[in-house]
Formats: sequence, structure tokens, C-alpha cells
Amino acid sequence: MNRRRFCQLSGSAALAVPSISKAEDAFSVRYVLSSAMYGDMPLDTVLGEVARAGCESVDIWRKGHATHREQITEMGDEAFQTLLKKRGTKMAISTCYPLGPFKQDEEISWAKKNGGTMTLCGSGGMGKRDPVGEEAKKQVKAFFEKLKPHYELAESKGITMVIENHKNSMLSSPDSIRYFSELNPSKNIGIAFAPHHLHDVVDDIPTLIKDCGKENIPFIYFQEHHKSSKEKMSEQEQLKQLPGHGSLDYVPILAALRDIKFDGLAEIFGHPVPRGIPMLGTAGEITAAINTSREYISDCLKKI
Repeated sequence: MNRRRFCQLSGSAALAVPSISKAEDAFSVRYVLSSAMYGDMPLDTVLGEVARAGCESVDIWRKGHATHREQITEMGDEAFQTLLKKRGTKMAISTCYPLGPFKQDEEISWAKKNGGTMTLCGSGGMGKRDPVGEEAKKQVKAFFEKLKPHYELAESKGITMVIENHKNSMLSSPDSIRYFSELNPSKNIGIAFAPHHLHDVVDDIPTLIKDCGKENIPFIYFQEHHKSSKEKMSEQEQLKQLPGHGSLDYVPILAALRDIKFDGLAEIFGHPVPRGIPMLGTAGEITAAINTSREYISDCLKKI
């Protein structure tokens, strides 16, 4: 190879590097639709909104946040699967807070049977609430020991058990979240990362995401802390829980998710008051609010 040809090839390779890097840096969000946003509306109606909301799958909630798990029990699994096919979507998650982490063996099997990949709940009533320091480490270790037969079942089924960091529970403080990630004994356990329960340490959220890494965060809520999640307020105030409707800046959160190469599911979410009713008056209005949030997230992604 002569010198001129070598320089030409070297120059071409150099020019190609930026485009490769740009492709590697590309980051997008995969959305799952929460059935709880639609309260007690018919399941078929909710499934019809999945694609309209820019989501790839549905998260099935039960009483007292929705009635869709109970609707499925009444119609049967075959009828549920038929509805999923009819609407061209799939189930990803069964959210089962009433069961807690230690009573969902049957739900793990049910989720697997119906094409799901995750079950989701809180950390249960064990241990001290909001532990910090060595106490957090002690409580997290005890939690995993008690959870062992259940996460071993999840491993055998190919289901991931995701546990929400929730105020007034064992998994809540930054310390407990970090120890959860450090001591996590299974690839089939993860955190349902909830920024709205970290409202008192908002500036620490991006660092916390990086400390956990994508292997410990298969799911994240896009929800903002707002008093309308606990108090009956106007619909406009209620919507401030959703990205772009409130004041929380998602740019640093998304930048952290990009940095850990997050490839899990994100759920745009808000709580109505009282629980179990639709977030807004019609399914179309709820979906429109979710899409406004998705547009906001897209704008934030352009900034990172």
C-alpha cells in the first residue's frame, strides 16, 4: 500500500469516528402504560390506549388503584390474551402492592403465563422505616435473606421482581437504595426507581441513579412529588405530578439514565384522589396528558 492510499484510508476512518460515537451515544426511552391512570375503566379501553400513548406494553394494576387485575380474573387468562392480540400490545408488569414481596409466588407464575417480565410492589412491612447508615445495610440484608425463595422462583420463571423505593418503608433512603444495589443477590431483583419519593434529596437523584447502575434499575417512574397525590385538588393541580406539567427538571435525570445505558421501562404516572378513579374524565384526556409528558421528555432528551 502506497503512502497516498494509506492517508486516504486513514482520513476516511477518522471521519467515520464521530458518526460511530454519535450512534453509541443515542438514547431513547421505552414506555409502559399504567392501567392505574385509567382507574376502573374497562380493560379493553385501557389496552386501546397503549399505542396511542406511545407505549410498548401495559402495567396491570389492581384494587385499590385500579380494577384491571380483577377484571382479568373475571374474564379469564385466555380472554385477556385475546384482548392483548386484538389491541396489538402486550403485558409487561403486574403491579401487586397488596401482595407485598413475600406473597406473590402465584402472581410471578401468572405474569409469566401472560407474557409479563416483571412484578412490582413495595418492600413490605419488615424493618424500620427510612433506615440510614448501618441500620439500612442491616435491614436490606435481612430483606434479601427473607426474599430468597421468592426471587429464586422468579429466576426460574424469567421474571424480575422490582421493589419501589417508597417513603416510610425499608427501601426509601439513599443509603438503603445504595445498599440494595450493593447487596443485590440476583439479576432478577431490581428497584422500581421513584424520584417522587426522593423529593427531599432531588439534587442527589442523578448520582443515585449512577450509583445503582442499569443492572439494578429495570424500571423508573416518571412522577413528581406533589400534594395532589394525597389531597383532593383540581385536575390542573393533579396533573403537576406528571413530567412537563410540574416543575421537576428531568434533564439531569435523563442524562444519568443515559450514562448508565438504561434500557428498562419508564412509566409516566400520577395518583388521583381518591385512589382507584381515572386520573381525568375520559381515556382520551388521560392519554393526551401522558403524550404531553412524553413530548416534554423528548425535548429534555434533545438537551442532553
